[in-house]
Amino acid sequence: MSGTPSLTIQNPVAERRAAPTVPAYGPEAFEGMRRAGRLAAEVLDLLVPVVAPGVTTARLDALAYEYVLDHQALPACLGYRGYRHTLCTSINHVVCHGIPNAKPLREGDILNIDVTVIVDGWHGDTSRMFLVGEVKRKAARLVDITYDAMMRGIAAVKPGATTGDIGHAIQSYAEGQERCAVVRDFCGHGVGRVFHALPNIVHYGRPGHGLGLKPGMFFTVEPMINLGGFGVKVLGDGWTAVTRDRSLSAQFEHTVGVTENGAEIFTKSPKGLDKPPYH
Repeated sequence: MSGTPSLTIQNPVAERRAAPTVPAYGPEAFEGMRRAGRLAAEVLDLLVPVVAPGVTTARLDALAYEYVLDHQALPACLGYRGYRHTLCTSINHVVCHGIPNAKPLREGDILNIDVTVIVDGWHGDTSRMFLVGEVKRKAARLVDITYDAMMRGIAAVKPGATTGDIGHAIQSYAEGQERCAVVRDFCGHGVGRVFHALPNIVHYGRPGHGLGLKPGMFFTVEPMINLGGFGVKVLGDGWTAVTRDRSLSAQFEHTVGVTENGAEIFTKSPKGLDKPPYH
């Protein structure tokens, strides 16, 4: 589940001057995050063969809830700020935080499923795109671009880099090369024993700006990419964010830890199902 950028994060110079304190975790914490991240990824793996035309997102939510509890873990979103579900399910022009319901999925939909689990106090947070039946080429292309944007952002993670380097890697590819739009209203976030913490990871920016990265930092990288403009609005339910121009939107998310020479992805699929098509 994504966070909302603070005013400080939107001004990289101000952020650097403020120098917020971000925890740096050790080997035991890395092991805890591996367990949490693996279970979160397993939830999405479980849903791969289930997502199909006619299936409801409420059904997907029920399956995820049962799986998490069966593995002696907790769904982090359930009860979070009054949210009443295990998953967020965002379809087509829904950018993030879509609410599971009884409406069946339709042929050609693209669907983001976002899940966070708590394992022994550690949070594993991840999301993945799903193609419902046969989708149009422009939708499949958007999904591919969004996955590649996330991975380019993660590739920029290393000690001595900055949060601006992550954002620049994503924005220069998605907007500069692929002519899509990076959502500004939501961001990645620090994670660990707390669901949402510093640092905020915005998915646009300038190289060398923002907060410096150090070994032991944990956070999510979760770009939301639109086919149209980057404008977003939140519906009356207080959760569902949609594109203002009704264009398609896609998102992927991994939880990562900064290592001595790069990044460890905690939420990779144990079955290799990180990106559709899931054959």
